[in-house]
Amino acid sequence: MEANYPSSVDFFLGTTTPAGFKGYFQQLRQEPGMQLYLLKSGPGCGKSTLLKQLAQRAPGPVQRIHCASDPDSLDGVVFCDRAAAILDATAPHTLEPLAPGADEVVVSLYHTIDAEALRPHRAEIRALFERNASLRSRAARYIASAGSLLLDSRRAEACSTDFEKVRRYVKRLAARLLPRKGGAGSEQIRLLSAVTPQGPLFYGGTVRALADQAVVFRDEYGAAARFLMEQIRAEALARGYDIITCPCAIHPEDKIDHILIPALRLAFLTDNSWHPAAWTGQQAVRCTRFLDRGNLSGFRARLRFNERAAQELVQQAVELMAAAKACHDELESYYRAAVDFDGVNRAADDCARMLGLDP
Repeated sequence: MEANYPSSVDFFLGTTTPAGFKGYFQQLRQEPGMQLYLLKSGPGCGKSTLLKQLAQRAPGPVQRIHCASDPDSLDGVVFCDRAAAILDATAPHTLEPLAPGADEVVVSLYHTIDAEALRPHRAEIRALFERNASLRSRAARYIASAGSLLLDSRRAEACSTDFEKVRRYVKRLAARLLPRKGGAGSEQIRLLSAVTPQGPLFYGGTVRALADQAVVFRDEYGAAARFLMEQIRAEALARGYDIITCPCAIHPEDKIDHILIPALRLAFLTDNSWHPAAWTGQQAVRCTRFLDRGNLSGFRARLRFNERAAQELVQQAVELMAAAKACHDELESYYRAAVDFDGVNRAADDCARMLGLDP
């Protein structure tokens, strides 16, 4: 992707959604020329530490891919200057090679685990795996309920949105900000936000690192912003730009929240209570300009109820995710006691050589 990246930026590549875990690891695999390294091991066996080491050793810019279940851990690193990435390829984002050795290289750390040290704790380990899965499943159900309410609010706003007015606005915006380059653009799919054990998290620092200019669409319910982003995406790709498309963390299948165009140092952002995105000096657009406010006022009680209830449901999901993380931390303690971390460090050195990170 054409861009002068900073040394590192932060994204998610998967999150818990109303349909369960949704990841974009497969889409990363399909990016042109991408060489994947698939990291395999157990919990607490040094995968995140290895990934952090490689990110620090990279001479060029990287995208750090964080784990939505524990944002302090990494699920992967994308090396922007060499079309390569190394990913945690274990559940819930399991990846297997399609063209082993050609498009993907499997990096196994299973040999660093002392199975004999784990065997006396088999019952406890199995129970913790099951409890973790149960807590994550319950969290997904709360997010599904919140997502249903938020979708209801979006549909209510859609009844009051002048979509033709939105279309005309995007044409004018594109003519002003997106001069034609010729050819077709390309697209990366990344997540800037996720529901995590720390609450809803938005990597605003990534936007500031990749863009000097932003057009920020203030839209609490998302109907107008959804259509705006769909139109902007189509215009940017048709005009020849390489873009980073950032889906909504709650409804990733059908709603884009943000679009970044690093080559122009330009961002298009959705600003609402879930991910406040506005900051001083940027162009702010209130999406009420596209709405029939009188018609929308008829939904006021319904919208307020949905907003309050969705916030409570997401908070319940956050608490369940925090409990799942505590369970996972306990699980990791068994594995850490059984891992040869010198072997993990040697594997990190091997990965650095394969990726060409060492001078």
